Amino acid sequence: MWKRFLTFGASVMGALLLCAPVQAQTCDPGHVDLRGDWGQARFSVEVADDPGERALGLMNRDSLPVSHGMLFLFETPQSVSFWMKNTLIPLDMLFLQADGTVARVHSNAIPHDLTPIPGGPDIQAVLEINGGLAQRFGIGEGTVLRHPDLDQSIAAWPCPPTD
Repeated sequence: MWKRFLTFGASVMGALLLCAPVQAQTCDPGHVDLRGDWGQARFSVEVADDPGERALGLMNRDSLPVSHGMLFLFETPQSVSFWMKNTLIPLDMLFLQADGTVARVHSNAIPHDLTPIPGGPDIQAVLEINGGLAQRFGIGEGTVLRHPDLDQSIAAWPCPPTD
């Protein structure tokens, strides 16, 4: 009983930390920041920016910490489609335009499902997070994401200049 309570408490604390204001001066490759009319959140991310990393994604992992995700980056905007082959946990997929704006959210992708999940045209990046988090926080179309590997000259929410 106590173990379940402590696990739930840790999950709630992690979720509350996600809602903490994102400091304007931080922008690094290991994190993404999201903001919208719902507030702000920060996720630690692994970046998948080559074909091999993108093909493997989050397959064969039995858990993902609540404040973590994977950011898939593509060389150019394109039509993308994902599936859940060998993925053991439900995921939310945020499909992003080149400027970092969320164009589409697919919630709670079903583990092991081979059905293609299309992101739409002109997708530059995809952020995968634990299933249900997008709805919990209100993350939806129009939310903006910042990350230093996006083209800062067109970013809807650019990273601050570094000294």
